Amino acid sequence: MIKRRPADERGHADHGWLETWHSFSFASYQDPEHLRFRTLRVLNDDVVAPGRGFDTHLHKDMEIVTYVLFGELEHKDSTGTGSVLRYGDVQRMTAGSGVTHSEVNPSPGEPLRLLQIWILPELLGLEPGYQEMHVPEEEKRGRLRPIAAPGGRDGAMRIHQDVTIFAAILEPGERVTHAPAAGRHAWVQVATGAITVNCVDLDQGDGAAISGEQELVIEGRERAEFLLFDLG
Repeated sequence: MIKRRPADERGHADHGWLETWHSFSFASYQDPEHLRFRTLRVLNDDVVAPGRGFDTHLHKDMEIVTYVLFGELEHKDSTGTGSVLRYGDVQRMTAGSGVTHSEVNPSPGEPLRLLQIWILPELLGLEPGYQEMHVPEEEKRGRLRPIAAPGGRDGAMRIHQDVTIFAAILEPGERVTHAPAAGRHAWVQVATGAITVNCVDLDQGDGAAISGEQELVIEGRERAEFLLFDLG
C-alpha cells in the first residue's frame, strides 16, 4: 500500500524570514491524521532568508538529520561543533540528554533550503553527539546512497534507531529498486523534480507512506532528487 502525502496538503507557515512546510504535526500545525510515520516524527522543508535563522535553542531525545538542498547553513552547538554546510552536506545530531544549537543562513544575499528530519531514538538520555558528511552528487546518481544508518554501516552516518535513510538522484526514465524486508515500511520524500513509485506519481514536495510492498520500483519522470526512509 502506498499512501501519497501531497505537497499542498502539508502544514505551511510563512514567518517572513522562514517559509516552512510540515509533513507531520509540528509547532502550530497539528493534524491527528499526520502525527508521524513509524519513528519518523518530523520532516520539515524549510527556506530560510539571507542572514536569518534559528537562534540557539534546546533539543532533547531526538535524532536530527539535516539535508541541505541549496544555500549555506551555519551550525553551532553546545558540544563545541561549528561548521558551514552546503549542497551535498548532511548532518546528524543526537540531542539525547540535551543539546543547544543554532542554525543560521550566513549568506547576505542567497536563500537556504533544507530538509530537517527528526527520528525518535531507540533510547532516551543518550550522550549528545554530532556528525556530518559530504555526499558528492555522483554518489547519488542512479543509486540509493545510504546517508544515515544504524552503526554507520555502508559509509553512512550513525543513527540511533532502526532506520536507514537513502538519498538518490534520477534522470528521466532512470530507475532504482528497493526491497524492504518483511514487516518493514518506507517513506519517500521528493526534494526536487518528479518520480514514480510503483506507478504512483510523486512531484516536488510530495511524500508517500509505504507498507506491505515487496519491492519499490522508483523511476524519474523528470530529473529528481529524493530521500527514501527504510523503517522498522
